[in-house]
Amino acid sequence: MSLLVEFSLYPTDKGESVGQYVSRVVEIIHQSGLPYKLGPMGTTVEGDADKVFEVIRQCLHDLQRDSHRLAGRIDLDWRAQREHGLQQKVESVCHHLGHPVCT
Repeated sequence: MSLLVEFSLYPTDKGESVGQYVSRVVEIIHQSGLPYKLGPMGTTVEGDADKVFEVIRQCLHDLQRDSHRLAGRIDLDWRAQREHGLQQKVESVCHHLGHPVCT
């Protein structure tokens, strides 16, 4: 695994609170079996690029079923021969700080 992707995807036509829609996206990610970490502003997924982008495509298609407009963002970090980047990147920062951080 060498790709980390943090993304958010949500409808803009469903009012102020969209947690029920975001939970559908998180369930698709969870069912994929890929390592992930849910955050307050997005979810980070780690894996093979084709698999990660397939999961994002599935999330998009799921929300399109009952939304007329979606918004989102995608940030990615690819590194050759990296595994467990989801965990190692945070551990590296903690190491340099000398103490754990809130995650």
